Amino acid sequence: MEIWHIPVVFIAGIIAGLINTLAGGGSLLTLPILIFLGLPTAVANGTNRIAIIAQCLSAVAGFKKKGVSNFKLSLLLSLPAILGAVLGSLIAIDISDILFKRILAVVMLLVLGFILWHPRQGSDGNPGSLGRKHLITTMIAFFFIGIYGGFIQVGVGFIIIAALTMITRLNLVETNSHKVFIVGVYLVFSLIVFALNDKVCWDIGLCLAAGMGLGGWIGSHWAVIGDERWIRWAITICVVAMVIKLFV
Repeated sequence: MEIWHIPVVFIAGIIAGLINTLAGGGSLLTLPILIFLGLPTAVANGTNRIAIIAQCLSAVAGFKKKGVSNFKLSLLLSLPAILGAVLGSLIAIDISDILFKRILAVVMLLVLGFILWHPRQGSDGNPGSLGRKHLITTMIAFFFIGIYGGFIQVGVGFIIIAALTMITRLNLVETNSHKVFIVGVYLVFSLIVFALNDKVCWDIGLCLAAGMGLGGWIGSHWAVIGDERWIRWAITICVVAMVIKLFV
């Protein structure tokens, strides 16, 4: 890592932490930046996971402190996600740089469309447990979500929120508490796969994690007084510019 990479990665982490807290989709920024700094796509993909794991751990602790957690259900849904994530990670480490960039560009546009559409749907329900049918359906869904998360991760939070609110009818607070737990758990196993294949740059990853931690802390204070519309416009400008760069 060159010395000038440190402030760039740290600042990108702060912005991504803000985006994740206020709107979601921080990896839309961090993953392309890691690639543009010269990291091979597989290494950038693996390195990005360090910061996301750190942010998830912080969020899990925050939800637990507020009394919003159901670790038994979260862990149960994590199991198929872990299997899927390992499979997705094995696919990601062998894919060519050019093909990954093309896939990333398409995914970024799809996730951007979801952010701009910005549906505010959810359930006011608060079921104590899932029925057997719903539980099996949810676990199957999380296997495929795990494959996607292990492969590219970008925008997976939106997919998890959509799956949990539609299948389980959990409210959005509970949904987010499960989301950060499940993502944090399966990404640990995904990171191991990338690390065992020498696809992780630890110094850049830890620098990014520090920035995202600070951005998340700032964003948590802004969230109660800020307007996230400017975040969505900033994401739009960044994503369009990066997609053009990925295709050039």
